[in-house]
Amino acid sequence: MNNKLFVGNLSFSTTENDMQDAFAPHGTVVETNLVTDRTTGRSRGFAFVTMGTDEEAQNAITAMHGKSVDGRALAVSVARPREERPSSSGAGGRSYDGASRSRY
Repeated sequence: MNNKLFVGNLSFSTTENDMQDAFAPHGTVVETNLVTDRTTGRSRGFAFVTMGTDEEAQNAITAMHGKSVDGRALAVSVARPREERPSSSGAGGRSYDGASRSRY
């Protein structure tokens, strides 16, 4: 198993400290990472919490999945590895001359 957890359905007011406090009773919290929007800095409603061991991670899933934090029932699972995505050209779906690309 993996000791990095995905925590979804967070309130936009939930902080990394809130995540630390919520998961600490279930083991050593190595790291919390609240995912935020790059432009606004606002929470995107999910986070990653890394526990000290696989056993602590499993205990945290069992205890925290469905538990209410800031009025929201958490969705807690083992984090999947990040998928590689093609890099963006920054052209916004248009070719260098401004013409739209055909999708077919």
